[in-house]
Amino acid sequence: MGVVTRERHVKRYRAIACFPETEHATSLHMSPSTLLVASHVGYQLRERRLVDDIDLTVSRGEVLGLLGVNGAGKTTTLRMIAGVLTPTSGTIRIDGADLSQQPQMARRRIGYLPERPPLHDELSVAEYLAFCARLRGIRRDTVETAVVDALESCDLTEHRRRLIGSLSQGFRQRVGIAQAVVHQPDLVVLDEPAAGLDPVQALALRELINELGKTRAVILSTHLLNDVTACCDRIAILHHGRLRYASRLDALASRDVQRIAVGRDLAMVDWLALPEVVAAEPAPGRHWRVQLSPNADLAAFASAIVTRGWGMSELRPDHTALEAIFLDIALSPARDEAA
Repeated sequence: MGVVTRERHVKRYRAIACFPETEHATSLHMSPSTLLVASHVGYQLRERRLVDDIDLTVSRGEVLGLLGVNGAGKTTTLRMIAGVLTPTSGTIRIDGADLSQQPQMARRRIGYLPERPPLHDELSVAEYLAFCARLRGIRRDTVETAVVDALESCDLTEHRRRLIGSLSQGFRQRVGIAQAVVHQPDLVVLDEPAAGLDPVQALALRELINELGKTRAVILSTHLLNDVTACCDRIAILHHGRLRYASRLDALASRDVQRIAVGRDLAMVDWLALPEVVAAEPAPGRHWRVQLSPNADLAAFASAIVTRGWGMSELRPDHTALEAIFLDIALSPARDEAA
């Protein structure tokens, strides 16, 4: 794109971003209380009910994983929570206030990353985030501060002057998340943020989501179970527009079975030599599922691995129960599905 054309686009985006102004938030609410309550929420399009009678809650400092196969109703649910769609039944409340009665709350308090981020390739990263900040109602004299904060939180500072069209898919996703948090919202809604990322990019994205989840309420929509176990505190599984399962993630994990990644080729006998180990099973990529004795000291077990120089890079409870539950629901037929 030529310089003249690009400048014209930049001016146009700056000109239209003239919405009522609000103060740029300088601090985040850290209360552990519930932030979002979705009660009996449904959405019907003509005769077809896309989402039916869903109840969800999310608190600050918590990441909720919204799981389901394609077509389960995840995106429709997220659009309603983000204020993009109005539910045809039920209520969505933010801190007790009805979102349908006060839709301006969505612009101030909710950050939304759709499955296809609304990026503008002809703008630089900083220009685009400034444009999004104005759309969110941030005052002109605080836009620069908001952009700097978003760049830093998403590790984009070194790329602020690059055109979005020149970025890799991983960095484009980071820009998408940055536009969702540029106004420091209380709730961040992410729809399939890892789509199209390679394993290295996906790992970096998980780290970013974990950081966001420390200070905000986050809803992460995905069908990738690895993302859920790495990022989420709770899960909710949708199928054919209905909520079929909800649980804390740690309730599905067995403390006695640990999933471990190491940097060396090991044999079963190596694990059984450790006094805490009852059984061991290899998994792809130098991963192991290791069952510990009921009274095993996990810290001592980890220390023993480190002492032996096995290059441990991961130690976490095994979540194979989640996979079994997800597959059972995903493969089940619809119940009373509307036409």
